[in-house]
Amino acid sequence: MPFFQRHRSGRIAGLVFLALLAAVSARSQDRADCRAFRSAILHSSVRYCVYLPASYSSPDAKTKKYPVLYLLHGLGGNEQAMALDGEWTSLQDLRRDKKVGDFLVVAPDGWDTFYINSRDGKTPYGDFFLREFIPFVERTYRVRGERAARGITGFSMGGYGALRIAFAHPELFGSASAHSGALMREPPQGVSAVASSGNPVAQLLANVFGDPIDSKFWDLNSPFALARKNAELLKKMKIYFDCGTEDSYGFYRGASELHETLDSLKIPHEFHLYPGGHSVSYLLAHRDASFEFHWREFNSAK
Repeated sequence: MPFFQRHRSGRIAGLVFLALLAAVSARSQDRADCRAFRSAILHSSVRYCVYLPASYSSPDAKTKKYPVLYLLHGLGGNEQAMALDGEWTSLQDLRRDKKVGDFLVVAPDGWDTFYINSRDGKTPYGDFFLREFIPFVERTYRVRGERAARGITGFSMGGYGALRIAFAHPELFGSASAHSGALMREPPQGVSAVASSGNPVAQLLANVFGDPIDSKFWDLNSPFALARKNAELLKKMKIYFDCGTEDSYGFYRGASELHETLDSLKIPHEFHLYPGGHSVSYLLAHRDASFEFHWREFNSAK
């Protein structure tokens, strides 16, 4: 999935998703509960999918509560990306092989927000996620409410979002991970939607970070700055991230710089550079590692 690919056709994606859902359900009885949540903060409905293990619907588990992993898709994806891109299949294979146990995966549609409040205040997605969506999930589904049983992960834009949210709120998450995260220490120079008419990259960044990009606002949402601000609390969080050495957007540089920043702050973490580009195939090659990573934290917190 290209980083700045526009949203897929909802109709086509929906049909493919239903076909995948039928095949998966027949095989394993895992299921995806996909609905829409009406947000008072965003004044809009936000689609989401909760990927439930087979045991969730078992008569013997009516009162059992599960760990929860929030999964943030990349730009151009949506709440169905986990199934459409093959991540759900990877998770089921890990469960079949008993490499991970049962937990819920919750995937909201993040649009093109980078999972933060936009600079112009028109799209306060970060407030929605923290103040409305997480409480809604914890009211609606049987999930454990303690910090160690709550993780967050993402790819590309979602990798940035996962680290940004976790680093800003280490009191909420016991584990955080990112694959090919859109990590840049400094904002791109000279990015303006007006000056770069017809450039979709400039337009997308301008919609979120200001037009031209507001460097102070960028820093307020920077995982680099947040790591320094919340270093002591982050030492209690489990952190994993990786990136491809041929990443076409150069995010391996930002990932390496974040690794150096966390090292300098003595924040424990797991970091890897692997061969590969910025693609779904790269994500699938390494997604098992983060699912197992989060499960270890969930399991140790029982």
